[in-house]
Amino acid sequence: MQKVMIVGGGVGGTTVLKLLSESEVFSIVCMADTNESAEGMLAAKERRIPTVTNWSKGLERDLDIIFDTTGDPSVYKKIKRDMGEQTILIPGSVALIMTKLFEEKNRLISKLENTSAKMDLILNTTSEGMVVIDHEGFIIMFNDSAERASDTKREDVIGRHIKDFIPATGLLRVMQTNQKEVNQEITLGNGMELITTRIPLVNADKEIIGAFAVFRNKMEAVRLAEQITDLKEIQTMLQAIIQSSDEAISVVDDQGRGLLINPAYTRITGLTKTQVIGKPASIDIYEGESMHMKVLQTKKPVRGVNMRVGPKHKEVIVNVAPIIVDGCLKGSVGVIHDVSEIQALTHELNRARQIIRTLQAKYSFDDIIGASEEMKLPIEQAKLSARTPATVLLRGESGTGKELFAHAIHNASDRKFNKFVRVNCAAISESLLESELFGYDEGAFTGASRGGKVGFFEEANQGSIFLDEIGELPANIQAKLLRVLQEKEIVRVGGTKPIPINVRVIAATNINLEQAIASGSFREDLYFRLNRMPIFIAPLRKRKEDLRELAEHLINKINQEYGRSIEGITAAAIHKMQIYNWPGNVRELENILGRAIIFMKLNETIIDIHHIPDFIEEIPLKQEKLLMKPSGYVSGKPLSEIIDQYEAEIIQQAFHTHQGNKTLTAKALGISVRNLYYKMEKLKL
Repeated sequence: MQKVMIVGGGVGGTTVLKLLSESEVFSIVCMADTNESAEGMLAAKERRIPTVTNWSKGLERDLDIIFDTTGDPSVYKKIKRDMGEQTILIPGSVALIMTKLFEEKNRLISKLENTSAKMDLILNTTSEGMVVIDHEGFIIMFNDSAERASDTKREDVIGRHIKDFIPATGLLRVMQTNQKEVNQEITLGNGMELITTRIPLVNADKEIIGAFAVFRNKMEAVRLAEQITDLKEIQTMLQAIIQSSDEAISVVDDQGRGLLINPAYTRITGLTKTQVIGKPASIDIYEGESMHMKVLQTKKPVRGVNMRVGPKHKEVIVNVAPIIVDGCLKGSVGVIHDVSEIQALTHELNRARQIIRTLQAKYSFDDIIGASEEMKLPIEQAKLSARTPATVLLRGESGTGKELFAHAIHNASDRKFNKFVRVNCAAISESLLESELFGYDEGAFTGASRGGKVGFFEEANQGSIFLDEIGELPANIQAKLLRVLQEKEIVRVGGTKPIPINVRVIAATNINLEQAIASGSFREDLYFRLNRMPIFIAPLRKRKEDLRELAEHLINKINQEYGRSIEGITAAAIHKMQIYNWPGNVRELENILGRAIIFMKLNETIIDIHHIPDFIEEIPLKQEKLLMKPSGYVSGKPLSEIIDQYEAEIIQQAFHTHQGNKTLTAKALGISVRNLYYKMEKLKL
């Protein structure tokens, strides 16, 4: 028995489940679908077949075959990556082809058995009533089904003339005319209505030696006709699925001759049915070895083979699996993927990710978790500011969710269908910051692109721009930003013509701007322009009553990212976390929970107190520990490399001390945030 798991409880998975349940070849050991109420999951439970909501759990079983009926390429790739080496992965479209082949095989076996079995076995096991007469009209055979259909015992009719049993019989007429009569209605003496087919019996010398009739109760015949109609509908549906599949499919027999292809195969290879069906499997190969023939020789599947096929020399990736029925090789089935289509899809996916990452706001106010009084006020202020075009200044410690607020404000405003551009003012070098923000004209400087470049402010026109780390802007950029806020226009680097813009500015900072003004590092007039709608976001230590709700939200997020199924967190674990002051705020909380989930066992579903690290031991090290002794002289290394290594150790320890806060780390080391970014890039930290 082949052990099978079906992934996907939709129409395709349900159809495969029903067909395989009737087979003696396959044993369905698992049904997987994320929706426990899916049709296939319910059907599996009725048959007492184990079900899982995460297909990866099904891989723990000793599987021979996996049917992927989801139609989702990403699911197919994940299963292919994680399954065992001896397991065969079959897409839903191919599974339906195999099911059709299994049904055809069973039909042929049944026909062979019926034609080669002994006469009495045929007569007494068939559901059709059968009566046979000799050339004189006397009954010589009468089977069990005929007894049931006519309500007459065999011993009461054998040897009698057919006219005595059925006065209106047409068997004598069939012997005279030597013509078959199909599906004729007849009524017995007891009033029973039958549907009968009459056939003359002819020997090798073409002499008529008798006749026989096959008959069935009329009501049973009507029911059989309905069943045949249903089977034809299923066959039509399977053919439609195969023909409409976007996966290029080819099937060959055990000799390597083409049996079936679909339109997607013709589209990719350029070969038609007449060029493939009945021809050797190598007919479509331009460059490479025929994987069909390799699979037929080894009886093992092959995956991800690159080759070129067809008259257009199309570059493709081929997956081929053997078709084995009752331990016998019946052929192989191949699925062909167009490399150019995969490359195009990958390019589009990367482009979509870039757009989502840079030009769209991903979060709304529903994603801001917290019911404490410390969070209600900033949320209400943010919702109020979203209805106005006023500049918003988000203030709070690192990791409190300032960017989350910026996304939500944009998505709740009337600009939500326009671009949302995010800029980290501290992450761009000072020499490039002006041209990145305001763009530049052609010839503005050496290496400038022909035609100039649009800056972030122009790109965000009619939308919103989020300026993170606004307190790190150099003085000359502060002056230009002030002009943008006052005049609603920008001037490109190297340009003279003002360009009007309509941009909603959302700024954020984690430094004390008032102290920066006092020290002269931040312009007071810019501060008053930005501070029109200030929103202070409380640190996590001041709203610990939100810890449980935040933790549950982050657990769901981490589950999706890591593919886990953690169900929640205990009260003891929450209590332990409430003792801590969370200098890294929500970002640190997510880090702790992610670390806990990574180290949890697969059978653990609840985060408990022992999964949470001992925060007392992880209190940041004292500042003076940064001033550790150098590693010392290393023979064979130049001085510059030793200094870089020591500098990297110092920065890493400072990061640990300040929980990854770049601003506090830079301040502790006595350097600017921009200089810290430079050193991190240089030292590859």
